[in-house]
Amino acid sequence: MALNLAEALSSIETQAEAADWRAAIRLAGAGLVAGGATTDAYTDEMIDAVEKHGPYIVIAPGVALAHSRPSPAVLTGGLSWVSLATPVEFGNKANDPVTLVIGLAAKDHDAHLQVMRALAGVLSDGPAMKRLTVAQTADEVRAVLGDLAAAAA
Repeated sequence: MALNLAEALSSIETQAEAADWRAAIRLAGAGLVAGGATTDAYTDEMIDAVEKHGPYIVIAPGVALAHSRPSPAVLTGGLSWVSLATPVEFGNKANDPVTLVIGLAAKDHDAHLQVMRALAGVLSDGPAMKRLTVAQTADEVRAVLGDLAAAAA
């Protein structure tokens, strides 16, 4: 059974403002904390990962998957969704600027892969991505993702 991203998202923020990529990751991290998935330390771990390894988290044009390794800062698996009103640069020439930051907290490698499979389905659906890009509310985001899950079932 495929992961339903609409149900997995614990936090959705649309049309957020971020001064730079660190602020964008902090917004995604705050959503994970608010949803009970992580502690604040995990947000710092996500930023440290980009500082150490570069903008590998920018996985598609305009989309960053903010995450780090499983750690004691991950309390449970969770996802946060942050669409940005103004795109930010992460330093990824192929996929910048970023308008969507998805925060991912996974307890293990298998959970991480399950989320990646679900996201691949969303990212490859052009019409759905267009609707998600212009979504103004959390309900709109959940509706689009719910429609995708229903179509895949």
